Order: sequence, then C-alpha cells, then structure tokens
Amino acid sequence: MNISINTVLLVVTFLVSYQAFSNRELFDKLKHYPVAEKRNKEWYRFITSGFVHGSWVHLLINLFVLWQFGQISEFLFIRELGTLKGSLMYTLMYVLALIVADIPSYLKHQNNPGYSAIGASGAVSAVVFMNMLFFPWEYLYLYAIIPIPYIVGGVAYIIYSSWASKNRNDNIGHDAHMFGALFGIVFTIVVIPEILPHFAQEFMKGPHLPTFNY
Repeated sequence: MNISINTVLLVVTFLVSYQAFSNRELFDKLKHYPVAEKRNKEWYRFITSGFVHGSWVHLLINLFVLWQFGQISEFLFIRELGTLKGSLMYTLMYVLALIVADIPSYLKHQNNPGYSAIGASGAVSAVVFMNMLFFPWEYLYLYAIIPIPYIVGGVAYIIYSSWASKNRNDNIGHDAHMFGALFGIVFTIVVIPEILPHFAQEFMKGPHLPTFNY
C-alpha cells in the first residue's frame, strides 16, 4: 500500500500542531521568529513554522484546503513527471514554498522582537495556485454548496490575505500567502514549462456552469 506525500504532510501537520497547542515551549521553538533566525541562525524555523498553527480553525482550514488541492497537485506532478520525480517535485515545491513565503517577513522583521508567525498557508497557497494553472475554471465549493471557479477563489484568497496582513494581529502569516502563491506558479512553470500554453488555452475557454452531484 503506497502512502501519498500529501497524506504524510497532512498527518505530520496535524500531529505537530496538536502537540504545540498544549506545549508553549514547542510552539515558540518552531514558530517563524525572524529575530531568533538572525541572531541564533535558527534557519529551521522557516520550515517548522509551517507545521504549527494559531488555533483549531486555522489548522483545520489549512488541512482541508491541503487535502482538497494537495492530492490533485501530487497526482498532476506524477502524471507529468513520473512517480518518483513527480513525488519529489511535489515535496520540493511544498517545502520551498514554506521557506520562500517567510523570506519577506524575515527581511522586514529581523530586528523586531515583537513579530512572529506560524501556519502552512504559504505552502498551501502554492498548492492551490499550482492547481489553477491546470484548471482555471474548475469549481471549488465554498461550504460544500457555493460554486466558485478556482481562479476567482484564488484571487479572493489573495485579496483577503493582503487585507488580513495589514488589519489582523492574530500571529498568522497572512503576508506569506501572496508569496507562496506566486512561488507555486513559478515553480510549476519551471518544472512543467508546457503548462503555460495549456493555461492560456484553458483560460480563453472562459467559465462554464458548475455541475452539482447529489
């Protein structure tokens, strides 16, 4: 029985986040904390911060989106590149997206002891936007009812993230969403360059009516 990389990411993220909810020392050790990264060279935080979350709602939303889109992204990488290379590229995209998404906040807050951030949202954004390159007009269902095209939902997600990074003080790395999303697009284009003409062709087809399965 083969276990997918996405399943491993889901399980590890849940277990680490669950432990960190009740273990403040662990939470503080794993979070993205630019001051400690600069002062103590604790570069591992760029990755580990993606496996801890600020609340159950924060965790479950990221897990749900990763479950919904990650399994498709992993399948697409495997379909285009083969099992071994596809699995490796999916893993690499996820881990690098965690790092890239934290770089802007590191540069901005490396001397600010009051700033820290957590959450997998940067990597999850990369996964979502990788999907949109393949299926820009397919639908996701908000609350399992409201149909929203991938590309519309993705843009709305980025707009909300931009607003939240300026207006919310909830210890969540909202500013990482945009950079994670952009990295997902760039990484996919570099690894699968033929995705660009495919995306253009699919985008020009325009939206279609959603299909409801009962």
